[in-house]
Amino acid sequence: MDIVATSDPVYLRVVADIRRQIVDGSLLPGAPVPSRAQLTRKYGVGETAARHALRVLAAEGLIVGRVGSGHYVRAQPVLLPLHRWRLHDHHVPFGADPGPEDVRVTCDRRSDTATATPDIALRLRLGGCATVARTHYVFRGDGRPIQLATSYEPAGLGEPGPGAGFGSVLGSSLGSGPGAGPDEHLRGPAGRLAALGIKVTEIVEQVRTRVPQPAESDALALPAGVHVLHVERTHWAGDRPVETSDIVIPGDRFRLIYTHAVQQ
Repeated sequence: MDIVATSDPVYLRVVADIRRQIVDGSLLPGAPVPSRAQLTRKYGVGETAARHALRVLAAEGLIVGRVGSGHYVRAQPVLLPLHRWRLHDHHVPFGADPGPEDVRVTCDRRSDTATATPDIALRLRLGGCATVARTHYVFRGDGRPIQLATSYEPAGLGEPGPGAGFGSVLGSSLGSGPGAGPDEHLRGPAGRLAALGIKVTEIVEQVRTRVPQPAESDALALPAGVHVLHVERTHWAGDRPVETSDIVIPGDRFRLIYTHAVQQ
């Protein structure tokens, strides 16, 4: 390997070579990664460069460190399917299902009112200093945190309920959160809004990946280097947005599946 072939920092070329070995299978999951001393000898670099290389690989989620033992290739988890249902009134609460029926999904939630941020005001077409009903959700599968969401509705729509406009829940065996009524969970956002006399005519989702915020990493117990899928979901009643949600999904656990029926 020609370690001085380009003008890139030396440690990045070390990272590139270790990354290549992990991707092509030369270094299998669980295999030890060369130590700093071994990297300095193999690549002819200094200890600082070797240390930086290991930090970058850990930040990318490719390796994990074990105290007193060194670094090892991180096993890449199998991604579970997260179906995003095309039909607004699908029987699965909030329109998503991860697949395994034996996963017990529970929900913790906290509701309050707040002044809409400029972004939320724009998404809900509200004026300045408008008040919104806000609900934070933490969903867990068999006790493990699997998804976060924050739902916003114009305050005039009424107090947020246990299923207030949340656009995604993992699993068809949703358990009751604190104070949740069973009908609210089964109703889903479109059904709950319909009970308020609001007919949802369209649901729009925008999906992107991003680096998680520290609080999100803590809440979802994310390993270093793992990104999240951010779903911005908005319910529309005609030309009026009536609810919008920010949904945060661990990028190392799920893949989104969208199904679109073709009219014959």
